[in-house]
Amino acid sequence: MKSIKYFLLLLSALNFQFSYAQSAETIQNLQIDVVYLASDLLMGRETGTKGEEMAASYIAHRFEEIGLQPMGDEKTWYHHFDFKYMSNPHGNPEEAEKRKGKNVVAFLDNGAANTVVIGGHYDHLGMGHFGSRHVGEPDIHNGADDNASGIAAMLYIAEALKNSKFKNNNYLFIAFSGEELGLYGSKNYVNRPTLSLEKMNYLINMDMIGRLNEEKVLAVNGTGTSPVWRPLLEKLEVAGIKPKMHDSGIGPSDHTSFYNEGIPVLHFFSGQHTDYHKPEDDSHLVNYQGIYEISEFILAIIENLDAEGKLTFSKTKDESQDRKVASFKVTLGVMPDYVYDGKGMRIDGVLDDRPAQKAKLEKGDVIIKMGDLEVKDIYDYMKGLSQFKKGDTTTVVVKRGEKELKREVTF
Repeated sequence: MKSIKYFLLLLSALNFQFSYAQSAETIQNLQIDVVYLASDLLMGRETGTKGEEMAASYIAHRFEEIGLQPMGDEKTWYHHFDFKYMSNPHGNPEEAEKRKGKNVVAFLDNGAANTVVIGGHYDHLGMGHFGSRHVGEPDIHNGADDNASGIAAMLYIAEALKNSKFKNNNYLFIAFSGEELGLYGSKNYVNRPTLSLEKMNYLINMDMIGRLNEEKVLAVNGTGTSPVWRPLLEKLEVAGIKPKMHDSGIGPSDHTSFYNEGIPVLHFFSGQHTDYHKPEDDSHLVNYQGIYEISEFILAIIENLDAEGKLTFSKTKDESQDRKVASFKVTLGVMPDYVYDGKGMRIDGVLDDRPAQKAKLEKGDVIIKMGDLEVKDIYDYMKGLSQFKKGDTTTVVVKRGEKELKREVTF
């Protein structure tokens, strides 16, 4: 009896070590993908440039390595599109530069009636001529979180599904380009798809999933686009991830293009940060364990729906329009924490030489009151800003740990 117990204990230890080794290897592979895509060699992966070409080639190579089939134009890996580029969105359209971009598309054919689409954008801002928050000389914007992180996760998920027993759907993997310029790649794909839209079951979109916080709160948008989403997400328990759900199928990422075609969507986002659209969004700041855990969470969703057949589509309100507030003329100079799920608006970063810094507000402070307005969420915060003009002074109340602090802010 003792020998059997010892054997079972040894077997359990070996299984744990094997599982740990698998996890470590996966995280290493995720890091390899992000580090390459976010390297200076690719010059920021701006759509229509040599950097985009190199990134597309790498993703196609990884698709082929996994054992997927090309599903772009004429049975290649690439789905091409033309567009006009303007570094100044308010410039003269007649002076726009004609460019070509490409999505990278792969297929896992399980002989099923329906196909799940899994994607994320791989383009970024290049040297920051368009859409950058950087102040100073042009510099390479590597976009490690935005969105090398989503592409790395897509490649891991593709390999996991290739080797899984879940075969009741086919899988279409799309690395979109032109997202940063206005969803060009995904809009062009749904207008000229290489797989009938009618065969698409639902879309998973991963955009900026490389900064999962310690609380493991993950924003999941599109949960109102099918009646199955919320019940499933509410019961799912994977790696301690806490989904913060938003119903709208419309948002500033590629899932919007598919939602507009009547396809259920989910968009995953680990949160905003001060490096967003700046050269500082580099690979050494990425939470690779977090990408792995988010990927496992998404795989659990796919596996739970394997036998469900085609999902029912539901139209949603555009929450950003439904909760739209008046425009505002001032800024506090903070980065909101978009995945914060408590009462108030938590600060995820304080910008230099802005009102918040001068008032000694800090990262992690939770704004609960601005003037006479109680701040319950980020929409109340924006409503509060709309009440002030440049030169106004007000009292901002924040929670810092268990303490409530009052700070005088001049806009």
